Amino acid sequence: MPLDLKKDLERPNRRIETVWFIEAGIASVVAVQSDDTKVEVGLVGNEGMTGTAVVLGGDQSPHSTYIQMGGEGLRIGVEALRKVMIASPTLRNLLLSYVQVFMVQTAHTAVANARAHIDRRLARWILMAHDRTHGEALFLTHEFLGLMLGVRRAGVTEALQTLQRKKLIETGRNHIGVLNRKGLEQAAGNAYGVPEKEYRRLIG
Repeated sequence: MPLDLKKDLERPNRRIETVWFIEAGIASVVAVQSDDTKVEVGLVGNEGMTGTAVVLGGDQSPHSTYIQMGGEGLRIGVEALRKVMIASPTLRNLLLSYVQVFMVQTAHTAVANARAHIDRRLARWILMAHDRTHGEALFLTHEFLGLMLGVRRAGVTEALQTLQRKKLIETGRNHIGVLNRKGLEQAAGNAYGVPEKEYRRLIG
């Protein structure tokens, strides 16, 4: 099925009816507070799935999940997924391994948001998006990046300019291209790498 920009995959505190396996594009998992403050806590792309609450036996989440880079994916109804998880312990264990990886990702996002400078956080985010897009350009507005990183638009602009001056990225109208991935990894420092290592360890 097509996954258009801003398509809702999960709504806060609403029953999850469908689980998505994304083949192209990126979904954001966003924490939403009562005053409508929103901050991204996780990314899902072609490495993963939505519906981690379902894998753990739940039926809803307080978070919002929606498409921030359009693409396409496979979908399955929740009850059908539960049946095949019962029928296939191998599948169930694989999905649980992904849930563990995603939990590690959200934990390290919290650490980065609390401790890392905006330049480092942006470098980390670009690397994570780059991992999920096969090296394609990232089509995103500064406003959207501000929401994802929990900072004002001016802060995003300044951080993008810093990375661009170092010739790590190129920017155009609402897009970012990666020029020097190794340099971006150095810029991200220890903010990037632990969830990715956990993914390789558990899933390959």
